[in-house]
Amino acid sequence: MKAVRLNAYDETPELVEVPDPKVEGPLDIVVKIGGAGVCRTDLHIIEGQWEEKSGVALPYTIGHENAGWVEAVGSAVTNVKPGDPVILHPLVTCGLCRACRFGDDVHCENSRFPGIDSDGGYAEYLRTSARSAVKLDPSLEPADVAALADAGLTAYHAASKAAQHLRPGDKVVVIGAGGLGHIGIQVLAALTPAEMIVVDANDEALELAAELGATHTVRAGEGAVERVQELTGGHGAEAVIDFVGEGGAVEAGVKMLRRAGNYYVVGYGGSLNIPTIDVISTEINFIGNLVGSYNDLVELMVLAAQGKVRLHTFKYALGDHTRALEDLHHGNVRGRAILIP
Repeated sequence: MKAVRLNAYDETPELVEVPDPKVEGPLDIVVKIGGAGVCRTDLHIIEGQWEEKSGVALPYTIGHENAGWVEAVGSAVTNVKPGDPVILHPLVTCGLCRACRFGDDVHCENSRFPGIDSDGGYAEYLRTSARSAVKLDPSLEPADVAALADAGLTAYHAASKAAQHLRPGDKVVVIGAGGLGHIGIQVLAALTPAEMIVVDANDEALELAAELGATHTVRAGEGAVERVQELTGGHGAEAVIDFVGEGGAVEAGVKMLRRAGNYYVVGYGGSLNIPTIDVISTEINFIGNLVGSYNDLVELMVLAAQGKVRLHTFKYALGDHTRALEDLHHGNVRGRAILIP
């Protein structure tokens, strides 16, 4: 089969021929890829930022946002059959450790992460676990939802956490309306009646945010904090969900938060540098968000089937992976880029 392989860090991955994956264990499935999301994390992987953390041996196939059709199943698989359309939870988990027993499978003690620490879905086929497969509603096409497997799942995980604490009349600030943010906006609109204030540096992104349910839009930069304070009656928002996490977003975002508010960290690259006296005197909380659970993905697929969450996608052939990665790097993708074998 054809696959996009990373041969060395800081080099462009290459499209090459590799052996087709085979079912090796009783719970394995092989999926024919219908769409693979192109994520900013893929850029960080290529740059070598994940080298130490992932411990992966090069060369390997990248791509961790995957959907398609079941091609083959192991002897113990009962939840899917060949031909079923599926979206794949990004992790392969054991189901036996403490975290898995709690349904917190993103923290599985024995997990494998295709596309991060093992072969992923920038390919024609992918081997994963039946535990990772979520069957798609007939109204959904794999290529249209593939990026929901990680970007959408991450956005849902953070937004649903925030929604549990937001009440009518509350305010929530969303920083960043791009690939993850535009999904988070839709999730918040579906799950909470709170007023949504979206902050972004790009006018097109703000226009999209307004279409997707933002109550107010604010251009990032000078005057943004003051505008949010004005919209919240000078108190700040009950919650801030930061999909950027760098370039001054954190510093501005903390100033947009009210006393006893929750700051949900999703984007990364910057640093939290907050005086401890400011944390205790206002009782603000900082909450990290890493991907999401299998059940989060199931719930997200319900919203997608109901038409309440939809991806804005740019589709590329698998052989155009270099152009897709470059477009993402240069900020030319509004929404999510999808590779289609």
